[in-house]
Amino acid sequence: MSGKNGDERLLEMQLRRVVIRENSDHQYIYLVEKDGERSFPIVIGTTEAFEIRRVVCGVQTERPLTHQLAHELIESLGGRLVGVDIVDLRNNTFYAKLLVEQSEGGEQKVVDTRPSDAVALALRAGCPLRVAESVLAEARDDMSKDDLGHDSPPEDNKRKDEDATE
Repeated sequence: MSGKNGDERLLEMQLRRVVIRENSDHQYIYLVEKDGERSFPIVIGTTEAFEIRRVVCGVQTERPLTHQLAHELIESLGGRLVGVDIVDLRNNTFYAKLLVEQSEGGEQKVVDTRPSDAVALALRAGCPLRVAESVLAEARDDMSKDDLGHDSPPEDNKRKDEDATE
């Protein structure tokens, strides 16, 4: 259903929040429309959640970790990450693409990736993060706001919310 049409409209998103749940393998990121209110969560792994939090908080590591390494490899080989797109949602699994430009104004390569890795790399590269309109329509959860207009996060007594809004 989602993202299969190559000319489908893509909407720019931004990271709203990272939710890290202690003693769980499932962490959450929430993406929100850049100039709108529609949003949706993505369940991600702990490693990716901590990488996203490191980037948001500006934490540097002594040696490059996996996402830092991937970003540095792209750049050292003359490429530049110009965007990431979340293009599909099938069987509760999101699919994403990295858009890598080989040189300024040069050929663009498209690389399949998991959305969690795509978000981590987009934040590190400072490039746009977009989602297909059909994916947003299917995955959005902004309809479930409480009376005060706050999101209803997953129920868990031991969670740490990281607000990533600018």
